[in-house]
Amino acid sequence: MSMMSRRHALALMAGASLLPARSLAHVAPPRNEVRGDLVKRFTDEGTKGTFLAYKVEDYLIIASDTDRSGEAKLPASTFKVANSLIALETGVVEDPDKDVFKWDGVTRSIEAWNKDHTLRSAIAVSAVPVYQEIARRIGPERMQKYLEELDYGNHDISGGIDQFWLTGALRIDPVEQVDFIDRLRRGALPVSKRSQDLTRDIIPTTKVGEAVIHFKSGLLGKEQGALGWMVGWVDKGDQPTVFALNMDCPEERHVADRMTLAQACLKDIGAL
Repeated sequence: MSMMSRRHALALMAGASLLPARSLAHVAPPRNEVRGDLVKRFTDEGTKGTFLAYKVEDYLIIASDTDRSGEAKLPASTFKVANSLIALETGVVEDPDKDVFKWDGVTRSIEAWNKDHTLRSAIAVSAVPVYQEIARRIGPERMQKYLEELDYGNHDISGGIDQFWLTGALRIDPVEQVDFIDRLRRGALPVSKRSQDLTRDIIPTTKVGEAVIHFKSGLLGKEQGALGWMVGWVDKGDQPTVFALNMDCPEERHVADRMTLAQACLKDIGAL
């Protein structure tokens, strides 16, 4: 099923793939709610952004708006989730704790990147060079095949095998981010259970009270518009919530705001 045929009202906002059983076409689509008060979270910080969440048990999609929540952007390092999954599925990485990617000796501005990494340590510090090497080893043919099978964003890997998610043609909107993350959370992606289990396990987490946030950040360079992402899901008792936030990060302080604002929005909708 194409993403378009899976989508419906509210600026094409809620994917029917968010349904627990996609085959049941007669099941009502998730309910939608626009919470304009969430926009204030961004304007109060002197920037613009969007927040979208899927409250699984309530069968409810909440968005801060109907326009930006459907706009596709470069995924930046949020693509590391899919890249990890594909690396494990293809055998490019067999063990996320044992396979070592040697530091190439190039000193980069982020100190944590200037060392050897496993898949687990690389995603924790969002080490771009490691994931560029992983993408080169996966190669364009397999990468294309898996982006189509996973139905990830617009499936477009043009712009270089080690650049397409950073400066190239790949685009994904918040609805598609939530759709992809939710399918991973449920183990419903068309790859092995093992690859999905391991990918879920290496995704960074943070505890907030009784809740655990599984998250991946992303940040585009200034040339690409200095856009920040935060995507993931919250486990709180038996009430999971899947979310995607993106925001303009014109100033350094906005980079830290990605998690702060994600948590504020999640609290606003009762997910934390």
